[in-house]
Amino acid sequence: MTVTGIITALIVGLIIGALGRLVVPGKQNIPIWLTMVIGVVAALLGTVLARAFGVADTKGFDWIELFFQVVLAAIGVALTVGVTGRRGLTR
Repeated sequence: MTVTGIITALIVGLIIGALGRLVVPGKQNIPIWLTMVIGVVAALLGTVLARAFGVADTKGFDWIELFFQVVLAAIGVALTVGVTGRRGLTR
C-alpha cells in the first residue's frame, strides 16, 4: 500500500467515525480521537466484510460497503459509550 493509500484510508476512517457517531442517538461522552480510531477500524472491517459478501467492487460508488462501515462505526461508538458508562473517558 502506498503512502497516498494509507492517508486516504485514514481520512475515510475519520469520516466513517463521524458518521457512526451521528447515527448513535444521544450524547456520546467519548473523546473525538477515540471516535476517529473507531472509524478507522470500522472502515477496515467494513471493507473486509463487503469483500466477504462480494460487494466491495461494484460499478460506481460502493454504497453497500459504506453502509457496512457506518453500521460498524455506530456499533463501535455505542459499545464504547456503553462500556465507559455515563462519565466517559474524558474525566
